[in-house]
Amino acid sequence: MPVAERQRIDPRALVRGISLRGLRGGRAVDWWVGALFLGLAFWLYKDLWADLDRAYLVNGGQDQNMWEWFFDATADAVRNFRDPLVSDLQNHPLGVNMMANTAMLGLGIPLTPVTLLFGPTTTWALVLTGGLAGTAFAWYRLLARRLVRAKPAAAVGGALCGFAPPIVSHANAHPNFVVLFMIPPIIELLIRLWQGERPIRNGVLLGLSIAFQIFIGEEPLLFAAVGLVVFGIVYALNAPGAARAAARPLGTGLVIGAAVSLVLVAYPLWVQFFGPQHYSTLDHESGNDLAAFTAYASDSLGGDRAGAAVLSEGTTEENAFFGWPLVILAVFLVAWLRRLAVVRAAAVTAAVAALLSLGLDIVVDHDDTGLPGPWRVLNELPLFESILESRFALVCVPAVAVLLALATDRVLDSARSVRAVPEGHPGRGVPVRLVWAAALTMALLPILPTPLDVRDRPPVPKFFADGGWRPYVDDGSVVVVPLPSVGDAAALHWQSVAELGFPLAEGYFVGPWGPDRIGVYGADYSPTSALLGRVAAEGTVPEITEDRRREARADLARWRADVVVLPAHRHRAELADTLTALLGPGRQVADVQVWDVRNVDGAAAR
Repeated sequence: MPVAERQRIDPRALVRGISLRGLRGGRAVDWWVGALFLGLAFWLYKDLWADLDRAYLVNGGQDQNMWEWFFDATADAVRNFRDPLVSDLQNHPLGVNMMANTAMLGLGIPLTPVTLLFGPTTTWALVLTGGLAGTAFAWYRLLARRLVRAKPAAAVGGALCGFAPPIVSHANAHPNFVVLFMIPPIIELLIRLWQGERPIRNGVLLGLSIAFQIFIGEEPLLFAAVGLVVFGIVYALNAPGAARAAARPLGTGLVIGAAVSLVLVAYPLWVQFFGPQHYSTLDHESGNDLAAFTAYASDSLGGDRAGAAVLSEGTTEENAFFGWPLVILAVFLVAWLRRLAVVRAAAVTAAVAALLSLGLDIVVDHDDTGLPGPWRVLNELPLFESILESRFALVCVPAVAVLLALATDRVLDSARSVRAVPEGHPGRGVPVRLVWAAALTMALLPILPTPLDVRDRPPVPKFFADGGWRPYVDDGSVVVVPLPSVGDAAALHWQSVAELGFPLAEGYFVGPWGPDRIGVYGADYSPTSALLGRVAAEGTVPEITEDRRREARADLARWRADVVVLPAHRHRAELADTLTALLGPGRQVADVQVWDVRNVDGAAAR
């Protein structure tokens, strides 16, 4: 196919009516847009940056402790030339499968110097802030290069991609759904392949990009792949001639990309699915309430935290909160720009993603309609059975951004056309830009993100902060009571403050449970862990029998425990009485009680 003819496949050529004169701008515009996105991201995390030693993102549950531990454990593995794909610093001695825990090794490894010099909280804040800004800018660059002529139009689309309510929701706790700046380059390479540009070179680059994204976040890559498949099918049906011409170079590039990425990720994926502490599936059944799409998110200017809570699984999973003005505007734009193949493809992609995100059964404003959701088709398929289906709504974000960018581009071009109308003509006085600015303001102002809430971390026990643990740890684990879990993972932070000088029993991660190796959050609870957890929750000292003492000794041996540590707790007295009945008397060391179990019968025999 001649090069000149292939150029007409460029998606920009489908945007009829957009002037080629456009607002191209220069590098200075890109710098200003990038600075704007970075400033907005920093503003959202301003309270976190204000005190990295104590600030904690309050709406993220225990996830900040977990993610900081991931970064710290990765840096420790790099520093000590150990395998970063697994770690025994949690859940000792079984350990944690880091590849199966979205540890973001693609960022954790290169940011090792930052983690070692400034601590994992700095890395955490840097990844979140840079992720939001970088994602917005990457989409801005893609839209400016491939879809629209006016950079302000691309900036509108990029801003939505980086700071839409569903993205900001995850920004409280899930950096793997914030750091999405590799998705636009992957799309850029697919467009090049579609246009027949250097399929071998671009196929290699595609493979490298996919491999990197796998080490950043596999679940977002799966969502992007599904969205791109839907988009590509609809687009190809609207341009069959172009699709036939693109089939060979695109197919060649995809095969090369798959081969390159497979070479790079084959072993890490083997570790993830077959290595130590792998699991078979992670059960999730959480679809979006259809009413959530027109509601406002907790961290939006027009948001209502209580109202959002009843329509979602939590502040970090508000995946469908676009607000009714933006939904109405998006529907209007689809009707207005429906002649464009890219608009039809974006609209169908958004509709499919939204439907899949509704889950197994369709619920409307808390009312189960009894209608099965299309997610039932994918729910049992490999890979899909482990993802949270409500997150499919994230695919709607770039689809809506495409609509806004195209509409803004067309409005800016129309405004120039209006100015060219002779004096006295009725169209001369039409305030096109003003009308569109008002529409954008009504749709986007209510979903403008607000700074994320932080609180002060509780003080780290002096026993850990000042090195009081050292005389009590040889090469075994520390058992913090109650044991760290999804409900309270502060011990992971204490371990980081102690420079990862000891491993922990149990912890907060995803690992296998039971003979079928079902994925669960936290360790496969032992009898002693469950017992101490009940005391911590209820404040009641149970009857301690000889059988429970034997179970405790067996668990200590299984954990290869050196010391049991009881820090401050609202039921500390009851926990201390329980531990004394199980292990004998402990002793006060600094601000904690400790039980040296290196010589306890069973633990010493490890």
